[in-house]
Amino acid sequence: MKRLALILLVIATMSACKQDTKVIITRSDIQLASDTLTPEALWAMGRIGSYAVSPDGQRVAYQVTYYSVAENRSNTILYIRPVCSDSVATANEEVFLGPGSDPVWLDNNKLAFASKGEIWTMNAKGKSRKQLTKTGGAVEGFLFSPDQQKVIIIKAVPFHDIIKERPADLPLSQGRVITDLMYRHWDHYVESIPHPFVLDIKSGKEFDILEGFPYECPMEPFGGIEQLAWSPDSKHIAFTCRCKTGLDYSISTDSDIFLYDVESSDMDKTRNLCKNGCEFDVVPDEGLAYHTDNLLNPTKTLKNQAINKKDYGSDLQVGYDQNPKFSPDGRYVAWLSMERDGYEADRQRLCVYDLQQLDKEPSAEAKVYVTEEFDSNVDDFVWGDDSNTLYFIGVWHATVNLYRTNLKGEVKQLTNDQADWGALATVPSASAEGSPTRLLMERHDFFHPADLYLVSVLGDSVAEEVQLTHENDHILSQLAPGSSEPRWCPTTDGQQLLYWVIKPPHFDPSKKYPTLLFCEGGPQSPVSQFWSYRWNFYIMASQGYVIIAPNRRGLPGFGQEWLEEISGDWTGQCMHDYLSAIDEACDNLPYVDRDRLGCVGASFGGFSVYYLAGHHDKRFKCFISHDGAFNLEAMYTETEENWFSNWEYDDAFWNKDMTANAKKTYDNSPHRFVDQWDTPILCIHGEKDYRINATQGMSAFNAARMKGIEAELLLYPDENHWVLKPQNGILWQRTYFDWLARWLKQ
Repeated sequence: MKRLALILLVIATMSACKQDTKVIITRSDIQLASDTLTPEALWAMGRIGSYAVSPDGQRVAYQVTYYSVAENRSNTILYIRPVCSDSVATANEEVFLGPGSDPVWLDNNKLAFASKGEIWTMNAKGKSRKQLTKTGGAVEGFLFSPDQQKVIIIKAVPFHDIIKERPADLPLSQGRVITDLMYRHWDHYVESIPHPFVLDIKSGKEFDILEGFPYECPMEPFGGIEQLAWSPDSKHIAFTCRCKTGLDYSISTDSDIFLYDVESSDMDKTRNLCKNGCEFDVVPDEGLAYHTDNLLNPTKTLKNQAINKKDYGSDLQVGYDQNPKFSPDGRYVAWLSMERDGYEADRQRLCVYDLQQLDKEPSAEAKVYVTEEFDSNVDDFVWGDDSNTLYFIGVWHATVNLYRTNLKGEVKQLTNDQADWGALATVPSASAEGSPTRLLMERHDFFHPADLYLVSVLGDSVAEEVQLTHENDHILSQLAPGSSEPRWCPTTDGQQLLYWVIKPPHFDPSKKYPTLLFCEGGPQSPVSQFWSYRWNFYIMASQGYVIIAPNRRGLPGFGQEWLEEISGDWTGQCMHDYLSAIDEACDNLPYVDRDRLGCVGASFGGFSVYYLAGHHDKRFKCFISHDGAFNLEAMYTETEENWFSNWEYDDAFWNKDMTANAKKTYDNSPHRFVDQWDTPILCIHGEKDYRINATQGMSAFNAARMKGIEAELLLYPDENHWVLKPQNGILWQRTYFDWLARWLKQ
């Protein structure tokens, strides 16, 4: 008996060890059978993520995530390579550091990184790994102070203000007693929230900055460590917080930037930089007209709020404020700022606060908006070494390029590439005054996934762009290249619309190709030179399709007026814009086969597909809708972020005196036009999608089948608004292209 027990113990131990020593997934050596981009080749590509430049500016540490379809999981690997400006770095200059993510340089030869929910350190050769924290795997993000004596750690804390704790004597109960809104967010039920803790590295003691407060920091669902920043002297922390819960949270985007004194660790001394120096604990929800005192109709006041500005000055910011960054000299804090509450797609401006004005009488002099000349969004930014210059990226005319501004708000465009530039960081330099400013940036386009580039700025122009990484060249070199071009066409209201034409590899202009109208989501997301691992134009073109991708009404990069025309008018001009683009392409591009047109899209693009299915006048031979809204009345109360439907629909469907825009929105909900559906449709949805619930996709599929229309439903029990798991991703691509081939290639 003892012998049997011993054998079982050995087997169990071996099994546990086997589980703990999974094979490390690294760069794929895939060899393609042809020069066509396939789903398998797409998932074999490495995906570059966060990166950091060494203090001397000589090396960059960066992470790459690799996926295994067979194992249905991923690994994230850290690398180091030189930051060289005279030649392209070669593969043999790359140093493999092993598993980990979120690299941070502590000095020129030591790094910190995250692994399995803890902070670790190692040398620049990937050796001498040491675990810095022991939290039981609770670390969700971290940020070292400049003096490296402290580190901010993001950890989840229990939150049961809205979902009550389960009774202790019913541990197996799966029921949730819910008392207010925002009980779930994106893809999870809200039973914990993130809080920032400050850990003293020497003593090991830590404290929760927001202890006792029921507020998130960073903000869910997408906020990370970028929503906090250390001052250069390590004495203060600037952080992002939306001081709301429940219904107030669900209908408001009003977040603020707070300045926290680390030495006192006293929240009573924490200052609200968005409300002109108010202290943290006196931020009044009562100043907002939609507060719960008006529960019977909280939607009526969102677009025309009666904000009480008397106590806070005339420059009260009530929209999203996030991602603070201190200037190198510590005098200023800059952050991304939206003006209007409830409008998640408001223009994102760059705001600068002069901390020398902090204790003076509130005035407009404390804050200045330095990108007012740029009539589009600031996506990311960094300070220049002089604490007077800021570099930022933003979309204009369907490309994301690099810009510069100063404290006077004088904006200058620095790059003009048919590509999208991504997150940016300054590269320290010991060169003499007058030498170029060096930035490390990420770049991608329709046919190239992200790589890192060194961009040197001299005067008013870019002196040099050097590609540092070539993560997927071994795959891209096996593929036939595609091509894209922008075209402009007139709209039905006399405007000009830009749309992308993406052509297949081995393109022959004398042939006719099946063509896809791509409907963008958002509804305010740009159709720029993006790279996606699902909605990927390269793989669509490689399968033999021409893609027409319009920058229809409601998209940024064409001025705020163009963008805002979609709110309250989802089925108006933007739908005309879609049809204007595809009609112009059919009339003027001889290789577009008007008898083989498909229409595809996700999120708002999926809504667009459902709407056009009842209004396309037999243009299209098939439709594909992913995570699209089908019934807007149901969507209004189903979605978790209620500010979105409040703003976009203009009013609640139950209000008898609803606005004209709201009445038009609900009257034109796609589900009301199923009687006019006559075309095969594929519906795709994730059951963990709490933004647009899966019932929307199921309802659309059921309606199509009950009407006798050919339809398929691809339903994922384990995916949210996106498709993130490798095998699910492969199934998505195969189903997508099988459906298109069935109706457009036979």
